[in-house]
Amino acid sequence: MLISIDHLTTYDYHRAARFIIQVLRMTPRSSEAQQVRHWRVETDVDARLRRTEDAFGNIVHTLYTEQPTRSLSVRVSGEVATTDTHGVVPADQETLSPLVFLRDTELTKRDQLISVFASEFLAHPPLDRMHRLMAAIHGSVAFEVGVTTPTHTAAEVLALGRGVCQDHAHVFIACARQMGVPARYVSGHLLRLDGQDQQEAAHAWAEAWVEGLGWVGFDAANGICPTDRYVRVATGLDYLGAAPVRGASYGGGGEQLAVRLNVRDAEVQQGQQQA
Repeated sequence: MLISIDHLTTYDYHRAARFIIQVLRMTPRSSEAQQVRHWRVETDVDARLRRTEDAFGNIVHTLYTEQPTRSLSVRVSGEVATTDTHGVVPADQETLSPLVFLRDTELTKRDQLISVFASEFLAHPPLDRMHRLMAAIHGSVAFEVGVTTPTHTAAEVLALGRGVCQDHAHVFIACARQMGVPARYVSGHLLRLDGQDQQEAAHAWAEAWVEGLGWVGFDAANGICPTDRYVRVATGLDYLGAAPVRGASYGGGGEQLAVRLNVRDAEVQQGQQQA
């Protein structure tokens, strides 16, 4: 499948910010599962853009403004050809031991509720255990926008029983680690089955280490393993390590953030343009 992505993030500041730095994890890597046909990172202000790679193997662009700025837009766009691997992540780019992903973070720390919830699946074989965990989270945490924030922990979300894809991923990660299974957070994009091209935010899911298979993706928000409709962008211990945009500004007072994201089937789009 060929997936087209156009992701625009705009910041408007109450006063001109004297200095802005943004760390962007918005560029996917090519692998056996996805081939990046072309990709661009653009901004509408005078800025430096430096490309590096972080400890998790993510492509990182760091943006520095050169002058006082009242408004800043960052746009990433491109096309990615994907292959359905039934959720199994190709092992061609792994740089870290899976044991790194047993480490707790503030967003994935475990409590009694997480411990009890996870204990229900311990008797099952490793892969089946993760599938059952995904299904249970999908049934226990209703998808609802606006009831959580990026600071809600996995334990708080499980107790609340509502959240968005970021929250489902954190609950899955916390429960997997409780069972001694390495798990990590994944940010990326999803071509929706309902044909809705315009989306409010990027997607998120989790990956767990399964002996004999390696890393396997689990999207508890949708109750499925990733398919060729998914574009994998960045990974981390939690949301903070894989967030598409993180940064800070000096001056500027308050800010307003707007995101516009379109994820389309590029082959269908091309056919419509030719018709």
